[in-house]
Amino acid sequence: MTSSCGRIRCWQCYPESVDVGEPLAGKSTLNRLELTPAGSPAAERYNKIAYSPEAIDELLVTLFLESHRKAPRSIVLDVDATDTPLHGKQEARFFHGYYNHYCYLPLYIFCGDQLLCARLRPSNIDARAGSVEELQRIVAQIRKAWPHTQIILRADSGFCREELMAWCEQHDVDYVLGFARNKRLRRKIAKEMRQAKKEQQRTGQPARVFTEFFYQTRKTWSRSRRVVAKAEQIPGKENPRYVVASLPLVAWPARELYEQLYCARGEMENRIKEQLSLFRDRMSTESLRSNQLRLYFSSLAYVLVEALRRVGLAGTEWAEYQVETIRLRSLKIAAHVRITARKIWVRYAKAYPWKRAFVSSWAALRC
Repeated sequence: MTSSCGRIRCWQCYPESVDVGEPLAGKSTLNRLELTPAGSPAAERYNKIAYSPEAIDELLVTLFLESHRKAPRSIVLDVDATDTPLHGKQEARFFHGYYNHYCYLPLYIFCGDQLLCARLRPSNIDARAGSVEELQRIVAQIRKAWPHTQIILRADSGFCREELMAWCEQHDVDYVLGFARNKRLRRKIAKEMRQAKKEQQRTGQPARVFTEFFYQTRKTWSRSRRVVAKAEQIPGKENPRYVVASLPLVAWPARELYEQLYCARGEMENRIKEQLSLFRDRMSTESLRSNQLRLYFSSLAYVLVEALRRVGLAGTEWAEYQVETIRLRSLKIAAHVRITARKIWVRYAKAYPWKRAFVSSWAALRC
């Protein structure tokens, strides 16, 4: 919903959408929200307040859609999994050999800096487990609003599975996925590796040679697919990398596809790390459902601060700051609040060093 002033859900243009007179939930209310099980009867002691995970999932995508004035020509959905260490006896707690500790394995989906999905999962599963179901839901909601937007899925080799690629091909979703190394792939780029090695020996600097070919696994893939290979020689060893993609050569030549499109995936990892400053790792309640709610709280906090960075701080140096820095400098600060019949006064100390940035963001957010 775009306001007449051009901003999203402006409370002055749509006063019915925001009830500023409603009190915020206290810690006891939030605790009851955590303790209320799914489908709890009305007589349940803690059934004072409940939440709908489906509605929250839909809200994350809705906020992303509403942040655009018009449908973009193309978007890239980044998918990745990470670990959340556990130190108690939480439900669905398992030891993960790769991370070498007990943890959850949440699944994240981002588009640029904007969060579309945060799904808490046990760690005794494959990294890509549940990704198709989440993408089905998200893509359907995006396509309903933007039927002509190109959607590209980007992920590392942990998500390079027949199920996911086949689903993308059936639903007109392009993909660029990391592909794990193997001996067959190495033999296919033997010539390029020799070229890279000669160049590295000549210059003393890392050397890259790109090539591409169509490839099909012996058992798991249902069809032959385009593979882009980076034959790289660095001092002392080889460093080949492979990417499988549905994008055509005309639109994305091998080097551009790898260096410009696939390598940009690393920014998503920074967005996941940013959530640690918003208490993503506070998974100390007993049940998985309660910990999912805490992950929702962290995710929605990120959405709010990211919107402040994207809208309120646009054009300033703060637009490049991490959410932790923005939270500490503009939100977690001492202030005196005075409410009168006509105004709400927020007064900061004279020593507050970021007054100009605060005033600038306030002016940008104000209609």
